[in-house]
Amino acid sequence: MNIRFHFSATLIFLSLLCLLSCERSGSARLFDGETFNGWEGDTVTTWKIANGAIVGGSLSETVPHNDFLCTTKAYDNFVLRLKFKLEGNGGFINAGVQFRSRRATDPAYEMIGYQADMGNNYYGALYDESRRDVVLAGPDSIAALSIIKPGDWNDYEIRAENKRIQIFLNGQQTVDYTEPGQDIPQSGIIGLQIHGGGKALVSYKDITIKEIR
Repeated sequence: MNIRFHFSATLIFLSLLCLLSCERSGSARLFDGETFNGWEGDTVTTWKIANGAIVGGSLSETVPHNDFLCTTKAYDNFVLRLKFKLEGNGGFINAGVQFRSRRATDPAYEMIGYQADMGNNYYGALYDESRRDVVLAGPDSIAALSIIKPGDWNDYEIRAENKRIQIFLNGQQTVDYTEPGQDIPQSGIIGLQIHGGGKALVSYKDITIKEIR
């Protein structure tokens, strides 16, 4: 073996590890795996903590309406990473991650803002919840199904910097969107959704955020 080549390859590998470590340094845990500290919402009937994850919904009863567990702090520019698992056996099986959002007042259980969507035909998409009510950007639904791991843990990464929003599903980019609107808020709280209308259960864990200054 060429010792010089081996040494160079080792240096490159260590450099890549350093870059990854530096990029992730400064990240903060939004969920400690045990409590709802830093979160607010219906933790009596809708949301619970099980096996180190935040769990919402039900597989035995139809979820009556959308519900969100929200951070108590607002964020503007950031990289948000988390794992999610969506399960269901009847009705509309859907969930999502709100960001740069706010709670609505009528109805009070709704939210207004961007959503990294999840569910058949919506995985990897950027949806505008309770505002324009449209998919702003997203992958082909068939392509998204080739990325997703049904009934298992999946990775979401949401990058929001100024007007640019990028979404990565299991490491593959599904959205690169630049907001054209001048009156769309570019900061707000983060919310974990369980969608109403189905017997569905969603779980979230390993939730971290790195704020971009």
